[in-house]
Amino acid sequence: MAPLASIRVLDFSRVLAGPYCTMLLADLGADVIKVERPGVGDETRTWGPPFAGGESAYYLSVNRGKRSVAIDLATPVGVEIVRQLAATSDVVVENFRSGTAERLGIGHEQLRAQRPELIYGSITGFGSRREPAGRAGYDLIVQAESGLMAITGEADGEPMKVGVALVDVLAGSAAATAILGALIGRGVTGRGDKIEISLLGSALASLVNVASAALMTGQEPARHGNAHATIVPYQTFATADAPLAVAAANDGLFARLCSVVGLPELTDDPRFRTNPDRVAHRSELIALLEARLAARPADQWLAALNEFGVPAGKVRGVLDALCAAERAGQPATARVPHPTAGEVEVVLPPFSLGTGTRPLRAPPLLGEHTNELLAELGYGREEIDRLRATGIVGTRDDTPPHS
Repeated sequence: MAPLASIRVLDFSRVLAGPYCTMLLADLGADVIKVERPGVGDETRTWGPPFAGGESAYYLSVNRGKRSVAIDLATPVGVEIVRQLAATSDVVVENFRSGTAERLGIGHEQLRAQRPELIYGSITGFGSRREPAGRAGYDLIVQAESGLMAITGEADGEPMKVGVALVDVLAGSAAATAILGALIGRGVTGRGDKIEISLLGSALASLVNVASAALMTGQEPARHGNAHATIVPYQTFATADAPLAVAAANDGLFARLCSVVGLPELTDDPRFRTNPDRVAHRSELIALLEARLAARPADQWLAALNEFGVPAGKVRGVLDALCAAERAGQPATARVPHPTAGEVEVVLPPFSLGTGTRPLRAPPLLGEHTNELLAELGYGREEIDRLRATGIVGTRDDTPPHS
C-alpha cells in the first residue's frame, strides 16, 4: 500500500509550486482533488505549444495522478460543494492571493471550524507578513529578489535566471515536506495545522552555503559561471569535442584527477596541495587542466575518470539526459494512458519506496471527475445535471481542447 493511500488532499492551487507539491503527494498515494474553474481551469493548460491531446506539456508535467473537479467558486453553491469536499479531506493546499480564500469562505479558520484536524497549506510569493501585502509572486521575480539570479551566470556577464522555474519547484517540495511533517504530528496530537510556504523563503533557504558565507564575511557573493566558489577544480572544461563537468571535491580526488590527465606532479606543487591553496591559485591550475583536457574527446576522458573514481559527467541536453537514464538501466520516464492523447510520457517521481507507490495515472482533463466526486458526496444524477446546466460545475465534455 502506498504510504498516503488513506489521505485526501483538496487542491486549489494552480501553475507550478502548488501543483508540484500535490503531485508529489499523489505519487505517494494521496487522493488529490484538483479544484478548477469551469471552462478555464488551471491556466497552464493553455501554456503552449506544445500540446498533446489538447493539453499543454506544462500542465501535463505537474498534474499526474489527480482527479479534477470543475466548480465555480464565485457562487454560494459552488463554495458549499468545496466545503463539503474539505470536510472529507485531510489536507488543503491553496495559492490564492492574500485574503481571497477567506473572502470565498474557504480560509483556514473557516474550514478548521468544521474539521479541526485539517492541515491547511498556503503557498505565497513573499509571505503573508511581508510588506507590501498581497504582492504577486512569480518565479522570475523571486529569482531576482532572492539573490539567486545575482549568483548565477558568468563572472563577467549579466545575472541570469536558472533555466527552469526552480524556485517554484523548491517551494513545492518544501510544502510537501511540511505537509508530511504535519500529518505525522497530527497522528500524535490529533490536531491539524496551518502551514505557510513562500517562494521567497524557499529561494533564500536554497542559498545554503552561499548565504552562510555572505553572512560570515559581510560581502556579496560573486558569480563563478560553472565553477564553484570554494572548491577547485569543480567546474566544466572544454574537451576536444564537448564540455565535461569534473568535480574533484577533495584532495584525494584531485590527486586521482592529476594522475588521469598525466600531471601527477601538481599534487606536490605548493600552490595546489590543499583546496584552499587551489582556490587561491585557481586561474593557474585551471589553465593547466584545460590544456590537457582539450586534447581528447569527452567520452575518452569520461571513461578514464570513471575508472579512477573521479566524479565527472558530460554536459547533456534534456532529451539526451532522459535517454541516457534509460540506457543506463534506470529509466526516468514512463508512458501512461491519457483520455485524449492516447499516451503521454511523464517524468518519474524522484523517489522510490520499498513498500511501493501508487501506479502512475495521467493528468486529468478539466472536470474529468466532477460527476464522480459529486456522486461520492451524495449528489444524484438530476442534481448534478442541474448544477452543470447552471454553470456551477463543469465536466470534461464542457471544455473544448486547446490546440
